[in-house]
Amino acid sequence: MRTLIQSGTLVNEGCTFDGSIVIENGKISKVIQGYNTPEASYDEVIDASGCFILPGVIDDHVHFREPGLTEKADMETESRAAAAGGVTTYFDMPNTVPQTTTLDALKDKFALAAGKSHVNYSFFFGATNDNADLFSQLDVHQIPGIKLFMGSSTGNMLVDRREALEKIFELTPLPLMAHCEDTDIINRNMAEAKQKYGDDPRVQHHPEIRSEEACYESTRLAVELAKKHMVRLHVAHLTTARELDLFEPSFHTQMITAEATVSHLYFCDRDYSQLGTRIKCNPAIKTQRDRDALRDALNDGRITVIGTDHAPHLLAQKEGGCACAASGMPMIQFSLVTMLELVDQGVLSIERLVELMCHNPAKLFEVRNRGFLREGYQADIVLVRPNTAWIASKENILSRCGWSPMEGHMYLWRVERTLCNGHTVFLQGKVDTSYIGQPVAFR
Repeated sequence: MRTLIQSGTLVNEGCTFDGSIVIENGKISKVIQGYNTPEASYDEVIDASGCFILPGVIDDHVHFREPGLTEKADMETESRAAAAGGVTTYFDMPNTVPQTTTLDALKDKFALAAGKSHVNYSFFFGATNDNADLFSQLDVHQIPGIKLFMGSSTGNMLVDRREALEKIFELTPLPLMAHCEDTDIINRNMAEAKQKYGDDPRVQHHPEIRSEEACYESTRLAVELAKKHMVRLHVAHLTTARELDLFEPSFHTQMITAEATVSHLYFCDRDYSQLGTRIKCNPAIKTQRDRDALRDALNDGRITVIGTDHAPHLLAQKEGGCACAASGMPMIQFSLVTMLELVDQGVLSIERLVELMCHNPAKLFEVRNRGFLREGYQADIVLVRPNTAWIASKENILSRCGWSPMEGHMYLWRVERTLCNGHTVFLQGKVDTSYIGQPVAFR
């Protein structure tokens, strides 16, 4: 099977240029600068005129809710949403039911994805207070890393004993991705908030409860342990300007890196008044100053990766306030177009966006042959068209939960087509649900 994508604008490895791509048997065989495409016979010719051609997005942080929480989402529905959003690879988190904290649970997740994921996939193994001895049995070529919840979060996977933390950092053979919030500080803040505001404080108080101090103290400890044990640490979803002081601005020399999510880059605490618990997540969306600091850090290297922390809940589960409403939101379908909106606003360049959403996740987790438009690499490619107005609505939301905080928002960028391993999985608003993606290989 030979496919030609012609006459588009390629964005890859810091460069933007007019050109074409030849795909053979699911891999990129030629990247051509200019419009002189080779004379050959093609099974399919894709006209990319007016489109930007990007590597498929690698989302390093999703919760697809399977197994055990499938009333909210599952691998089939959320991988459809991923394909529609230009995401060709995802790494799913371990706080499912059962938790992905045993070798059998990890094996079962791969078996599920092999039958229903429409894009490429892998899974983090979850750390607990007492499972670090299993790390040596993990296949380092199969998974991106180990997920550590160093603070209160959903799924009851909190690692809260210092000796357990030391052992996890000592024994991990893989990158350690950490959710960092200090539980004691959060519990104290919640008790104070309930005294002041009642048993279920309004969502506007969420960033006071899951506070800057709670985030900073936990992140500081994670960085301290990573330096002590010489571990590659990746801190998930940074939310505060203060935490950024713990990170260096050069990815190439970093053992310690940070992720920002689309939600924390787009929203701030002013948005609670309009969107309420639809933007309630852990850690909390904080001040405009914090959001702007995160945006600045996209360009100076302190933020290495942009993920989504895609975390669907039913709308009924989002009712209430700080104590009762579930934390998390679905974002994977709208992550790329939302970041392209920030490109239009001058927050970052499209070349930097591709680094943060495609190249750097591949580099950080040592993904084999994905994340770049390179000859010999898997043809994971997304075509996006600028200056094309459309509105996010219930009719075009593909996540099972059926809602998004972006509902009603008008976008001026549209995902035109998504190719996964050279196969068109999304085109003109439709996902090819007959296609199944591949497990990702690492290192």
